[in-house]
Amino acid sequence: MTYTPRAVAGMLGIAPTTLRTWDQRYGLGPSVRTEGGHRRYEDADIEVLRRMVALTAQGVAASAAAVLARKQPVAPPSGRRTPIDPEEALTAQRAFLGAAKRLDEPAMADLAAKLLVAHGVVAAWDEVFVPALVELGELVVTSGQGVEIEHLASGCVLHALRGIPRTSSPGPLSALLSCAPDEQHWLPLEALGAALSEHELRWGNLGARVPAEALCDAVARLCPQVVLIWAHRQDLALRVPLEELGTRSGAVIAVAGSGWDGVALPSFVRWPRSLAEAVGIVVDRQ
Repeated sequence: MTYTPRAVAGMLGIAPTTLRTWDQRYGLGPSVRTEGGHRRYEDADIEVLRRMVALTAQGVAASAAAVLARKQPVAPPSGRRTPIDPEEALTAQRAFLGAAKRLDEPAMADLAAKLLVAHGVVAAWDEVFVPALVELGELVVTSGQGVEIEHLASGCVLHALRGIPRTSSPGPLSALLSCAPDEQHWLPLEALGAALSEHELRWGNLGARVPAEALCDAVARLCPQVVLIWAHRQDLALRVPLEELGTRSGAVIAVAGSGWDGVALPSFVRWPRSLAEAVGIVVDRQ
């Protein structure tokens, strides 16, 4: 699919003249031109332009931002993030929900990327993404409609989180993340991983529906410093072999998610109640 300059400018929230200037001065132009000479942008072109928008919003000079935008996604700049005040958080939630209900994927992606750059993973997740996704989930439960809205919104958040570069430095994993057996809700693990990337820590994510034996084998092979298992239902949490993990591994064992409510946890198991606390467990282990 290709897009006109006017459509791209609307997606990015910039003036068409800015788009034209970036093309003329820095070569951030479209990959396609029609037989009539009209400019058409592809998805890859738009991703570069999104990074350009994010970098210039951080105060990077346009000429330098153009070079960086071509190389890699924008990593949230440490030391320059600001808290999200309640009014800003509510405004961002409304904007994200409005875009979701219009199935406006570019608008959601743009907003998510900007929030991560300006405020970091923990603040964006706690103050905007989670409340918005919970509201969309409740809409599905109460009305029986809107599954496509919820899925598209979750996908946009996932894409934004994965835009944060992961460290390539050698060494053991700081954290191995995993869902409980048959647990399918793994987006919170991606949020934790992205937050660890902001600290330049190495992490792995086994993803959804990890059998107990596979989890134990992965821990034995990878020797992570922290193992964290997510479960949102108690029947799924009860299938995690916590005692075996504690015996076979020298890692800190942690659990997360509402599924652990009412579960008798061994004394060695940590249970962070927030994303920030989970990040802190991994950081303190370094």
